[in-house]
Amino acid sequence: MTIRCKFMMLLALLLIPMGQATAAATGRAVPGDSVYAIPALSLRDQAGHVFDFASLRGVPRLVGMFYGSCRMACPLEIEYLKSLQHAVTAKTGKDVPVLLVSFDPSNDDLDTLKKVAAMHHVNVPTFLLARPEHGDEGMLAGVLGIAYRPLPGGGFSHNVRVSLLDAQGRIVASTDASGMPDRAFVRAIVAQQNLR
Repeated sequence: MTIRCKFMMLLALLLIPMGQATAAATGRAVPGDSVYAIPALSLRDQAGHVFDFASLRGVPRLVGMFYGSCRMACPLEIEYLKSLQHAVTAKTGKDVPVLLVSFDPSNDDLDTLKKVAAMHHVNVPTFLLARPEHGDEGMLAGVLGIAYRPLPGGGFSHNVRVSLLDAQGRIVASTDASGMPDRAFVRAIVAQQNLR
């Protein structure tokens, strides 16, 4: 793990109490270890809907990050998540929602999100591709263990990690999104789905 990634994770963990105070002031207190405690992260999905990250509380969810012009890892990540959704639905009869947040909001506008969603046949509300409108996507990346950095010729060097959040936004399990769905990760999702 790079020094920058460690710093971002530490910074994110230090700033979470500030997000809790804000949430408590608005009557939406979240657990201390919830990812939803990240302060004021506002997102726009591929359908153009703007929402607060913390508004997603209430159901288990898969969360990761991507960028729209990626040609290799991100398309594989989306297909991996679709296969996870299929595997979980086959076992539980329930859809597991997915949220992928762009770490390239300056380039991932609404048209880009729509294009990527259409290319991969993913739809709101089960599979959200979103760009930050306000807030710090770097803090989200740090908490989720996602490291990324821009490359000189364009694009990003990044890892591909997906986290399973429980209904309150606590990270229950994480996996590298590559290859076939990890059986232990699928079991963790099924266990969360059965709590619904």
